[in-house]
Amino acid sequence: MGSAPIHLRRALGVLLPRLALALALLLIPLGLGGPPALAITAPELRGQRSLQDLQPDMHGRNLQQQEFLKADLEGFDLSGSDLRGAVFNNSNLQKANLSGADLEDVVAYASRFDGADLSDAVLRNGMLMQSHFREASIEGADFSDAVLDLPERKALCARAGGINSRTGIATRDSLECR
Repeated sequence: MGSAPIHLRRALGVLLPRLALALALLLIPLGLGGPPALAITAPELRGQRSLQDLQPDMHGRNLQQQEFLKADLEGFDLSGSDLRGAVFNNSNLQKANLSGADLEDVVAYASRFDGADLSDAVLRNGMLMQSHFREASIEGADFSDAVLDLPERKALCARAGGINSRTGIATRDSLECR
């Protein structure tokens, strides 16, 4: 630029900062400039909407196919609720009361059921991979055809007992305990 005519140097001096600003403004929505953009996925948004109507006492409610993604439901009373096809991915259900709940076809990936009451619950066909059930009460729960990690299944078998009042299936049989 040193040998360019003065009017060209002045024009570039004005134009270059404006081009840099325009480029930065174009790159920011793409996440390529400035602070990272925070986004929420559609399932997370639906899950947040589902949570707006939740209260600690949800006994006997119809919650079929609701999405509870990253939900904190610790200590909630969901006993006797219809939760068929519900999604609880990465959710905290520790010490929740799910006794007698219908959780058939539930998806609960990487969720915590530690200390929860699952007595007489139906979890048939549930997708429960990477979920944990430490100290959960499972007396009479039906886990028929549920997908569980092998260590969780073994831990559940160590304390399985009872027969589900609706399905007539023994908890030990539903877990295929040996």
